[in-house]
Amino acid sequence: MKLCTALDLPTFEENIALAKELKTFDIWLKVGFRSYIRDGKSILHELKNINPNFKIFLDLKLYDIPNTMADAAEEIAGLGVDMFNVHASSGEKAMHTVMERIGGLPKRPIVLAVTALTSFDNESFRKIYGEDIDNKAITFAKDAYKSGIDGVVCSAHESALIKSHTAKKFLTLTPGIRPFGEAAGDQKRVADIAMAKEELVDFIVVGRPIYKAENPKSVVEKILSEL
Repeated sequence: MKLCTALDLPTFEENIALAKELKTFDIWLKVGFRSYIRDGKSILHELKNINPNFKIFLDLKLYDIPNTMADAAEEIAGLGVDMFNVHASSGEKAMHTVMERIGGLPKRPIVLAVTALTSFDNESFRKIYGEDIDNKAITFAKDAYKSGIDGVVCSAHESALIKSHTAKKFLTLTPGIRPFGEAAGDQKRVADIAMAKEELVDFIVVGRPIYKAENPKSVVEKILSEL
């Protein structure tokens, strides 16, 4: 299991300061909408300058028509990031088109498909998708697996179930991780490290429990000791 730290701080400078504090660790860094829209390619380059061994997950959740998604995926692959994601609800054709487009590259990023956002509870999810989270997450995961996608973004609650319907090697990345029982905040389906282990999660994403801590480095050390 790998730790992915979310760089969701209000400014470029704060994100870079956090990365510098964590530069000695073998971890992934997640760059999301807020940071990428504000800072663009510069934040990706700066993170690699701080530590060339940092792995970068560009969390933009592509969702558009198949060709547009494939165009965007090709551009993302050219940025030198190590992983990015798309929405599984974009459909099999879109996901297959993305993988077909970047599949021949000498070194392509890992591609994950988002099943159900961890901010959803079952009731709010049903209002949009017409099914319970567990059922639809499995359907989305199976579609992604058939399309050649490397894995999915899901909550820890669905990870083992998804692997049982796809393959053990099919990756799961889980946001909403509160390593030691911290407050859930705006997340609905949260989990701690022990549950993530039980659910065979491959990547845990931890944001606020790290970047809001007085000593982020000590929190990361504690998490890695648990992994």
